Amino acid sequence: MKFHYTTLETCHTASGLVIVIDVLRAFSNAAYAFSRGAKEIMLVSTVEEALALKAQILNAKAMGEVGGLPPAGFDFGNSPTQILEEDLTGLTLIQRTGAGTQGAVRCVNADILFATSFVVVDATVDHVLKIAPPEVIFVITGGYNNDEDLSCAEYLEALLKGQNPDKQPFIKRVYDSKDAEVHLNPNLPEFPKSDLDYCTRISAFDFAMPITRNNNQLTMQAVKSTR
Repeated sequence: MKFHYTTLETCHTASGLVIVIDVLRAFSNAAYAFSRGAKEIMLVSTVEEALALKAQILNAKAMGEVGGLPPAGFDFGNSPTQILEEDLTGLTLIQRTGAGTQGAVRCVNADILFATSFVVVDATVDHVLKIAPPEVIFVITGGYNNDEDLSCAEYLEALLKGQNPDKQPFIKRVYDSKDAEVHLNPNLPEFPKSDLDYCTRISAFDFAMPITRNNNQLTMQAVKSTR
């Protein structure tokens, strides 16, 4: 199994099995939303798309951020701390974020697509090993200068190679990353420090988050490992 890395700028060329990573916070928040009962999460690129879909679908809510904060008309933001306070049983969520969902939407040539973060890594690895692709492409949605996504990708690669790496250095890289700075600022309560804890709970959940494409609409679901 070979491994390749790409970013938002180049992921449109990625084919085969593609794993889109957003640790802080889109695909961590998505996993916590599934844990609160969400039925499915539809991924979109723009606020306008999210609000239009919300209006069309029964029991739908919009979730996500622009500049880290929920835009007008959204029901939920991008914070695991806050989403854990909600009962999302049976809801369809429409998610728009500045990095994670952009990566998923831009992977137009992917044959198999997963969204992931640290909280679902083991189940993601199980699914990928069962598929046994010749290569895996990681989309580092925050860019290489935001080390949390690169850290997650490198941890995933180690697991897929059958290694058992020490978790702590990878977790430390999240706390030391550029995107973590706002969560460590006590003057920015809208970015809870507790989100960093929730986003670094490695394999908190026993499901992966595969994404299917239907008429160019991406839908993510929580699927438990069968291994």
